[in-house]
Amino acid sequence: MKSRNESLIRLKKFQVDEKRRVVSQIELMVADFERMASELDQQIEIEHTKTGITDTAHFAYSTFAKAALQRRDNLLASADDMRGKLEAAQDELTEAVEELKKVELLSQRETAREDAEEAKAEQSDFDEIGRLRHTR
Repeated sequence: MKSRNESLIRLKKFQVDEKRRVVSQIELMVADFERMASELDQQIEIEHTKTGITDTAHFAYSTFAKAALQRRDNLLASADDMRGKLEAAQDELTEAVEELKKVELLSQRETAREDAEEAKAEQSDFDEIGRLRHTR
């Protein structure tokens, strides 16, 4: 019975580790998107300073700045989307950790019950030995 419990615990630990890895990857992606968007903001500001035109509706507005604005907006939208996925992944991680704790607790209870049964059987053997010695 212990090997089945140990296998189940190993499986649950693997699942928890996998969920942690997914959460970590999503966090890195969100950070990368935000960093790239920030860099584009800086490039847009430089372009605005260079051209002196900040109105996107102006006929002479920089095409580079327009493209950078669009790319920045896309990155921020992707970051928002990934935050939703991050929240879902964190929920899955929490559930996996709870399942692992339940399995570990059940395993500990079963081990304690088995130990108590062994101790009871051992005590019964000692009682029988004592009874046999007493009757001699």
